[in-house]
Amino acid sequence: MADVNIAQPKPELTKEKQLDQFLGQMSVPLFFAFLCLLGIIAANLNPRFLINEILTRLGRNSFLVLSLIIPILAGLGLNFGIVIGAMAGQTALIIITHLQIGGLPGLLLAFLISIPFSVLFGWLTGLILNRAKGREMVTSFIMGFFANGLYQLVFLVLIGTLIPLKNPVLVLSSGIGLRNSIDLIAINKALDHAVFGPVKLGPYNIPLFTLLVIALLCVVISFLMKTRLGQRMRAVGQDMNIAEVSGINVNKTRIIAIIISTVLAAWGQLIFLQNIGTFNTYNSHEQVGMFSIAALLIGGATIRRATIWNALVGVLLFHTLFVVSPLAGQRLLGIPQVGEYFRSFLAYGIIAVALALHAWQGKKK
Repeated sequence: MADVNIAQPKPELTKEKQLDQFLGQMSVPLFFAFLCLLGIIAANLNPRFLINEILTRLGRNSFLVLSLIIPILAGLGLNFGIVIGAMAGQTALIIITHLQIGGLPGLLLAFLISIPFSVLFGWLTGLILNRAKGREMVTSFIMGFFANGLYQLVFLVLIGTLIPLKNPVLVLSSGIGLRNSIDLIAINKALDHAVFGPVKLGPYNIPLFTLLVIALLCVVISFLMKTRLGQRMRAVGQDMNIAEVSGINVNKTRIIAIIISTVLAAWGQLIFLQNIGTFNTYNSHEQVGMFSIAALLIGGATIRRATIWNALVGVLLFHTLFVVSPLAGQRLLGIPQVGEYFRSFLAYGIIAVALALHAWQGKKK
């Protein structure tokens, strides 16, 4: 009788190994949670102030961080190019400010206007990244600088010359170029206070509608990854060669992932700015990619794996440190600037460590 190979069941992990695996995956979030705790104790913060700040920042920044997930799952790594999507959102914001359309209708119009810009920018970004396979992160990083130069050219030089725009609210007194700062009072907190109005739960201010929009985005991302398109993205992210042999159009799938990320980044920047209430024309977008990526990595994500929980936990931890670090520096050393230095170290340092670990793991494999 012929021997029959029977697949042996995989041995179950012991509790010790399960704990080691959990601690390995959660080591970064646990470390930064510990730093948050130390900072809160050192700063001696009022809990009411801290919770209000965290709720505000959770609504303000989560959408931008969530826009990073899909490119990671599609194998494109950390999309530093979301800054290009932020520029698309700001372009739409300038248009609705010029048209003097405020409130929630104005913000919704900005969402719509940003779509063609962000789809175009995402498509161009995807074409370039397909020619730089294996170097997507550094390519998207440099593309952000290139796009920033074009953005400055358009709004600092071409406005008032090739682009006729005569609006004293937007244009400098010379008639050429936009002002450095634009007041967004017309759409200030238009989304945060939509439908339900300002929501207070005891002493806490809750951007309820914005949080519901973020929850809806989480549901949409989860649903998308279960669709055929989502499965293609996962396949491409795991191994492009095998995906291509399986009949998947790898380049097209990667472009779609970047377009989705760019559109979400444009919307995320609009949510961010409507909460702030003012718009620094030439630098509001500059740190968007860096801070969003740092938050995602602090939440436990890697260059090849990211979840919705990584994004939300990362926003919570990263921005808790943002709130407490200057106050802790002031209380311990009498120098609040120490906290500002720590912020920069935190953002750049966590990205550098993540990239170094990725290089080490790739070399080990």
